[in-house]
Amino acid sequence: MVGSTWRTVRVKAVVPVFEITMWVCLMMSVMILGEKLMVGGVSLLVKVLGLRPEKRYKWEPISGGDAEIGHSLIQWYWLINICQELVESEVTRWSRKGMNINYEVRDNRKGYKAGALREGMKHEYVQLCDYVAIFDADFQPEPDFLIRMIPFLVYNSDVALVQARWKFAVNANECLMTRIQEMSLDYHFKVEQEAGSSTFAFFGFNAGGWKDRTTVEDMDLAVRASLGGWKFVYVGDVMVKSELPSTFKAYRFQQHRWSCGPANLFKKMAMEIVKAGKVSIWKKLYVIYSFFFVGKIAAHTVTFIFYCVLIPASIWIPEVEIPQWGVVYVPLAITLLKAVGTPSSIHLIVFWILFENVMSLHRIKAAIIGLLEVGRVNEWIVTEKLGDTLKSKTENTVEEVKISISGDADIAKPLIDGSAKEVTKKPQNGWWSRLNFWELCVGFFIMCCGLYDVLYVKKGYYVYLFLQSTAFLVAGVGYVGTFVA
Repeated sequence: MVGSTWRTVRVKAVVPVFEITMWVCLMMSVMILGEKLMVGGVSLLVKVLGLRPEKRYKWEPISGGDAEIGHSLIQWYWLINICQELVESEVTRWSRKGMNINYEVRDNRKGYKAGALREGMKHEYVQLCDYVAIFDADFQPEPDFLIRMIPFLVYNSDVALVQARWKFAVNANECLMTRIQEMSLDYHFKVEQEAGSSTFAFFGFNAGGWKDRTTVEDMDLAVRASLGGWKFVYVGDVMVKSELPSTFKAYRFQQHRWSCGPANLFKKMAMEIVKAGKVSIWKKLYVIYSFFFVGKIAAHTVTFIFYCVLIPASIWIPEVEIPQWGVVYVPLAITLLKAVGTPSSIHLIVFWILFENVMSLHRIKAAIIGLLEVGRVNEWIVTEKLGDTLKSKTENTVEEVKISISGDADIAKPLIDGSAKEVTKKPQNGWWSRLNFWELCVGFFIMCCGLYDVLYVKKGYYVYLFLQSTAFLVAGVGYVGTFVA
């Protein structure tokens, strides 16, 4: 009786919804594949033809010293665990060497990072500067950074921003999770950023910015400046060392912000993009379709809904057959195209796939929150970077500061090296504090689907299902990333 009722409900109610959702996801998969082929082809063409930014834009080496460069304002934005006394001593030390350096502390967190940067631009000494360079606390630029970047701004009046490439040399090899992050971000910078800058002089990651209506102030400014007719230049040959979050909790918070913010920004700016009069229809199409919809909405939807829900659930619905090209060929092609960013980590590709699927749970949840503007839509939690945390013994101190240097363009190193960040985390309250409820739920669901496939259906999906469920369960019990005791 129960079996007969389930069959009736399944055929009349479940199957139609399942099929519609499946075909929507398959269409999105094809869209994602097309976008990856496009940006991959552009990036390859740029490399083969040697179309470096110095060839596409006017660029001349600066040899006249600071007089020719002009005054530069360098802002290090700190929102990390550091000691106020340490910062003040470093500022004093550089000041005694003749550096025009200021140490600023806000008395509130209004606007979070965008608010801090906007507040910093209000100081009188900023008016004496021609250019602004912004670094997060964990960034380590080379001494010639400004010498190589500023000529693009000096000799091209339509260029508003020049960005270097992140190089994850600080802690990429710290654990498997940081290696996987390196693979994803290397593809983003080497392929996506290169393609966006080369074709439409646009990219929307880390452009800096001051509007705090979303949690991605950098992307907000990037889109607004692009709609105003400004161009962005990405210089992949100039690399700045940076640090990756190495704890699972910190990485989850970062991905929530990076997924929720763009979705929320897309909702707020979609019509503004359509109505913009200073950009071509092709650039509008690129920003709306490729940058926002495919990159920020469809990618998260397909990764979780299709690979973590529909494929496992199809074991229980024999009336529906997912096309083999959608289960195997399209995802394989997308994976290989994205893996080219870090060839040295190609042997980790299986772990990368499984972990990206785990993170898709948080990304799609964040994207939905951003689109609906509910819950944690404006939540800003600082991405914790450990530095030398594990070697130190001092206690936590959290504050928000901004350090500005104006004057010389040749800065040899960050104000505070990683070795100076002597902090530790407080001990966990217990093993249960590491448990992640939703990862455990999804893991048990996929595991049950795999067991049912082995025992009854024998569809062959169980190999993937067992691997994926294991990944969710491992994340669910908190055994991912670096542990801090």
